[in-house]
Amino acid sequence: MDQSAGDRGTVPLEGLLVVELANYLPGSFAAAELRRLGARAVKIEPPWGDAMRRLAPGWQRRLDAGKESVACDLKADPGLARAICARADVVLEGFRPGVARRLGIGPDDLPASIVYCSITGFGEGSRHAARVGHDLNYQGFAGALADTAPALPAVPAADVAAGSLGAVEEILAALVGRARTGRGTHIVVSMTHGAHRLIEHRLGGDPWPHTLTGGLACYRIYATADGRHLTLGALEPEFFTRLCTVLGRPELAALQFDLGAQERLAGELASAFGARTLADWLTTLDGEEVAVGPVATLEEAAADFGRPHAQAASPAPAVGEHTDAWRREVGLRAPDG
Repeated sequence: MDQSAGDRGTVPLEGLLVVELANYLPGSFAAAELRRLGARAVKIEPPWGDAMRRLAPGWQRRLDAGKESVACDLKADPGLARAICARADVVLEGFRPGVARRLGIGPDDLPASIVYCSITGFGEGSRHAARVGHDLNYQGFAGALADTAPALPAVPAADVAAGSLGAVEEILAALVGRARTGRGTHIVVSMTHGAHRLIEHRLGGDPWPHTLTGGLACYRIYATADGRHLTLGALEPEFFTRLCTVLGRPELAALQFDLGAQERLAGELASAFGARTLADWLTTLDGEEVAVGPVATLEEAAADFGRPHAQAASPAPAVGEHTDAWRREVGLRAPDG
C-alpha cells in the first residue's frame, strides 16, 4: 500500500508553516497535501467556518485533519491574519483576483521571503478573471469535457489536479528557489489554464478518434452478470490478443483497430463479460497480462489503497480552535466587542 511521506518517516517540509486562506476544495486539498509532506498547516477561516463545513462536512473533516483553525473576520480584523501570514513560509489564498490585496493580506503586504500562491479560476489579467465558477465550468472552458458531454466528470480535475496539485507543484519549485536566493515569489495558478494543460497534448492529433473515451472497444467499461462493471484497457495488441485467447475468441484480436468494426467487437466483448460475475472474472484473469480491473466502490478502493487511519490519528479542528493560541503567539488581543 502506498504510504504518505509522514508514514515513511520522511517529512521534507518539516518546520515549514503553511497558512491557508482559501474556502472550498482546491485550497483545502493543496494545504492538506503540503501538510502530508510535513508542513504545519494553519487554516484561517471566517468565524462561521469554511463553507465546506456546511456544504460537504465529510470532505472537510478529511481535508482539514491535523490542521490548526484560526477564526478571523478578514474585513473587521485583518491584522490577525496578516500577523500570522507574516510568519509563514507559504500562504495559499483562493479569493478572486484583487480581494486579498484589498483586505491587506496580499503578497505585497507580507515579507518578500514568503511563497505566496493564489489559486484562481482563470488567472489574473484574463478577460474571465472576475468570473465566478466551479470545477465543471473550468473543465468546460478548458476543452476537457468535449468528448464526453453531457456526461459529468467523476473527478474534479480542474479543482484538485490543475488547482490543488498544480499549486503544490509550483510551491515546491518556489521553495527550492527560495533556498537558493532567500526570496519568495507570487504564484498565480489558473484552474482553467491548468486543466487545459492536462489535455493540450491532444492538439497534436489523437491516434484514433476518441481514443480514451470509447472510440475503441478494447478501451471501455463492460457490465458483468451481477450488475458490476470491469475496466478493459488493453490498448497494446499483445494484451488484447491474450484477452481474446482467454475468452475463447482468438479471432476477435484481428478487429482491435478496425474502426468499422468497433461496435460489433464491443458487442462481442459485452456478451462475454456479461456472462459471469465480476468476482469470477477477476479470479479468472488474475495473473493474466490483459489490462483488466474492477470498477471498485469508493469503500473497496479505500480498503486496498487508502489510508483509513489518517482521519482518526489527526482529527479536524473545530472552527477557531487555535485562535487564542495564535493571538498570544503574534501578540494581538481580541478586538473589543
